[in-house]
Amino acid sequence: MTFVQLIDCRTDRFDEMNRLMDSWVEQTKGKRTATHAVVGKDRSDASHFIEIVEFPSYEEAMRNSGLPETDRIFREMVALCDATPTFTDLDVVRDEQLNPATAREFFEQAGRGDPDRLFEPFTDDYVDHDPANPDALGLRGTREEYAGWRRSFDFTFRVDDQIAQEDRVCTRWNWTARHKGEFLGIAATGQEVTMAGMTWHRFRDGKICEGWWQYDRAGLMEQLGVLGK
Repeated sequence: MTFVQLIDCRTDRFDEMNRLMDSWVEQTKGKRTATHAVVGKDRSDASHFIEIVEFPSYEEAMRNSGLPETDRIFREMVALCDATPTFTDLDVVRDEQLNPATAREFFEQAGRGDPDRLFEPFTDDYVDHDPANPDALGLRGTREEYAGWRRSFDFTFRVDDQIAQEDRVCTRWNWTARHKGEFLGIAATGQEVTMAGMTWHRFRDGKICEGWWQYDRAGLMEQLGVLGK
């Protein structure tokens, strides 16, 4: 179970504390078990800070606390604070990463053929980057591109992996389809085909505002008999 520790402290020497934390990060490379750390400053009290540190489990947090580098830096951190920091230990019982969930829902909806539902989470100024298109497409062009794929194939996506960083989500997917209509001058073959790819989505205010696609188009053409094996 994911474990989170809240460290609440007050200090007027935050720049020194920040350098101290940089030192800890450098000294614990390959040793620390913390996976994510965020520091927040109280908007109503400039000397009040809360650090949120995430670990894979409570046991891993205890291993991290047992590092000699952690013990030494903690003692130096206390010296920079107005009082001893307080700790709150939390077992995470609900963890929703909303942007990855929206990206996953997009791929699930893509196979259902309802464009209105599919593009609900997109901004009006959405920009799409696809290596098959020389120019980026806006939302209208993206809808038309999707409609073209739907005319050519019955398809579904399987999401194999996702990573998220700040306002971006990368989804690794597998596409399975039946060639039912003309595609790039190729008459319908009825062929069952697959294609692997990845898509980066950028989010703004919870909506998808930009996308970058990479996929095995050559492999698809080979399956359709256009390229030699």
